[in-house]
Amino acid sequence: MSDPSLTLRTSDDGTVVLRPCGEVGVDAAVELRQVLVHVVRRVRPCRLVVDLADVTALDDINVGTLAAIVPVADEHGVAVFLDNSSAGVADLLCACGVPQQRLRPVPA
Repeated sequence: MSDPSLTLRTSDDGTVVLRPCGEVGVDAAVELRQVLVHVVRRVRPCRLVVDLADVTALDDINVGTLAAIVPVADEHGVAVFLDNSSAGVADLLCACGVPQQRLRPVPA
């Protein structure tokens, strides 16, 4: 990420919300992967929501990382939801195997 903007918070119900901001490019790949793996394997919340509302661009490496974390999280009992992605990013995630029910669009 050009501007290191990755926030992580836990909501009242125990859901962990990860919110990247801006252009999520190759320079953010390691940090994003490490945070996702840590949350899924160590924290193990019931739900992990990756809120993509403030993402202006997402490169292929990070699309792959988001797609790969879904089955890994399932194995650890963590439901992952990818919220508020653009239509283009949602299409890429689906093409990478993310089930449609894990993508929650921007509310109308």
